[in-house]
Amino acid sequence: MNPWAPFEWIVALRFLREGRLQTLFIIGGVAIGVAVIVFMSALLTGLQANFIRRVLSAQPHLQLLPPQEVVRPLGVGGGAVESAIVQPPLQRLKSIDQWQKVVAEIRTTPQVAVVSPAATGSALVVRGDASRAISVVGIDPEFYFRIVDVPGKIVRGSARLTASDILIGTDLASDVGASVGDKLRVTAASGASNTLTIAGIFDLGNKGANQRTTYTALHTAQSLLGLAGGVTSIDVTVTDVYAAETVAQRVTAATGVEADSWIKTNAQFFSAVNAQVTANTAIRFFVGLSVAFGIASVLFVSVVQRSREIGILRAMGIRRGQILRLFLLQGGLLGLAGSALGSGVGAGALMMWQRYAIGLDGLPIVPVTLELPLFATALIVATFTGLLAAFAPALRAARLDPMVAIRG
Repeated sequence: MNPWAPFEWIVALRFLREGRLQTLFIIGGVAIGVAVIVFMSALLTGLQANFIRRVLSAQPHLQLLPPQEVVRPLGVGGGAVESAIVQPPLQRLKSIDQWQKVVAEIRTTPQVAVVSPAATGSALVVRGDASRAISVVGIDPEFYFRIVDVPGKIVRGSARLTASDILIGTDLASDVGASVGDKLRVTAASGASNTLTIAGIFDLGNKGANQRTTYTALHTAQSLLGLAGGVTSIDVTVTDVYAAETVAQRVTAATGVEADSWIKTNAQFFSAVNAQVTANTAIRFFVGLSVAFGIASVLFVSVVQRSREIGILRAMGIRRGQILRLFLLQGGLLGLAGSALGSGVGAGALMMWQRYAIGLDGLPIVPVTLELPLFATALIVATFTGLLAAFAPALRAARLDPMVAIRG
């Protein structure tokens, strides 16, 4: 016996060793619970991050657009004409008023990372007998490429954008039979046209986007669309994607221009992400609850089995506080041992997932990472759960009357 070991530790470890079968079962139960929590948490976090990365890889976090035109019925004698038929007006292509000032204001807003003005409009692209309707997006590559990684999506050519260059999608290139270096005639709705050279062909991972979206230099699009130095949208990225709606409200208040966040424009997707978070929390709660009941039940049985020993210890002068700490220690040790084992099992399951759950592209179906904070949190929470679960049986043991306990 180690003379330096505190009394509660010595007795707690002895009780656990003597009931080793019960101890092993409860440690195994805790380990399974912690492994499930670790695996599900990492998997759902990876799934959520993967979804958000896919959604935001081809769009900004915030987008500012000019206000839509509205029509109001004419008034007669100070009132509106009754039963007037008001038709919605055609939305003309127009620029954001004083957009340079708006961009400067946004760049001073907290949590804003990148601001990129863009000129966007519809046009017709013609090559030989083939023609397709497209969306021309005029951009400043220095800023826009930090929002949408167009260079990383180039499959042929390069992301060069001079005044006479255009970037097109793989499906549009196939539709018009064009390749890098070929020329396309682009005609806007206003009648203005320009002949541009294909500098690169990209793949955004979406057939519709690859058929319609094209990129040109900002000045080229402004000239083609008749905007005369104007822009039709301002794209923004923020440092925290989940704070996008808050930043959008702040930007709207500061600039007076309506800002739509990705959370607002992808409301159904964001609801699905929140549902995943809620489901993950519920799973962890109920698994933790089952672990707590398992530890508590084993310790209650231990109190009943060791009533005589507890009575003898109390008769020898052991205080109630020491008995209380003795059983709390058992609960904490069970939680600690089970969580350590469960963390190892969860890490092994995650590595197996990364290795064998592979998609058709050769990459993991859901990429996950082994994050130290996740395992540290599981370890702390499981140990704390063990202490809480042990409190009721520990209190019962501490309140046992020595004489009654000895007589059985």
